[in-house]
Amino acid sequence: MAMSARRNRQLLETTAPLLLPGEQVELTSLASIGTVSVRKQALTTIVVAVLTLGMVMATVRPRAAYVVLTNQRILFFDANQGGRPGKLLMNMARPYVTATAARKAFLGLKTVTHLSVEGQEGTLKVDFPVQTRADGHVFAGALPVTR
Repeated sequence: MAMSARRNRQLLETTAPLLLPGEQVELTSLASIGTVSVRKQALTTIVVAVLTLGMVMATVRPRAAYVVLTNQRILFFDANQGGRPGKLLMNMARPYVTATAARKAFLGLKTVTHLSVEGQEGTLKVDFPVQTRADGHVFAGALPVTR
């Protein structure tokens, strides 16, 4: 199950003014970007539990983002705006980005790939949830493989 037609249309409307001449959208999807350390998760849970006397439980997770893959760039938009595409979070020039092969994660329910940008240290984890996990393979397959 992919994104709804309504969300896809909203994402394309948000992306349209940012497209360069000749640039075409190849893929739109929903993913989580980044990582959250176990230490930060545990600390957040403990602090909230202490402050609320155990009445509230809090969790920390990677940021939800809409992914737009064009023939020239990769765009990430905020997905925490009540479902509507929000502000542009990242804009990566596609020729400088490589990806690891997409792999299954969390009992095969998610697809994960890591992006590397030429000249930058570290990678960006892109995690496609169950409803868009097939897009993860398409996304990673469209980019050169990280060496």
